Amino acid sequence: MSDEALKELGDYIGNALGAAVLETVVAHGELSVTLARDALYRGIQFLRDDSTTRCEMLADIAGVDYPARAERFEVVYNLLSVKHNHRVRVKVATDEDTPVASIVGLYPVAGWFEREAWDLYGIFFADNPDLRRILTDYGFEGHPLRKDFPLTGFVELRYDAEQRRVVYEPVKLTQDFRSFDFLSPWEGMTDVQLPGDEKAVIPLAAPTALGKR
Repeated sequence: MSDEALKELGDYIGNALGAAVLETVVAHGELSVTLARDALYRGIQFLRDDSTTRCEMLADIAGVDYPARAERFEVVYNLLSVKHNHRVRVKVATDEDTPVASIVGLYPVAGWFEREAWDLYGIFFADNPDLRRILTDYGFEGHPLRKDFPLTGFVELRYDAEQRRVVYEPVKLTQDFRSFDFLSPWEGMTDVQLPGDEKAVIPLAAPTALGKR
């Protein structure tokens, strides 16, 4: 769809849902709709059932963590209309303690996606019938995709030959948060001279393979 068609679709959704829609944005050929958290279920039900939107498929639910925000988490729903061949991305904001309505009643596959968001981010989904961890191990502490989760985690596991089982132990090699400068190893080594680097600079008077200067 063209950006103009997506904008018209966003305006249609905004007019239909009224105050439930906080923002509609068209960027990079995609439509994003931000909903009020308490209107999430009604909004997604409208997107699924309305003949103009007709988003029959929930492709994914993702989480995003912005620790500096009061409501640090964004829950992102990627919807697809097979009939109209368009996609709608729905966003809602929440914090560590406020639950988001489960949409398992609208899309049964959401149960798996919500469990993943709960496991990795700690986003709680109200009325999910089976909100358990799905990717981390039993007894795992914390939520590993949060920005403030330590890179080494809290525990490490190993096989104990004497006990003949896997045991958990506190992490011994603690590691502080790392900051990345996004430079390649060579760009970052501006003040280091490796053996042989002096050969890269040829004096003006030095002979070359083509003869004397």
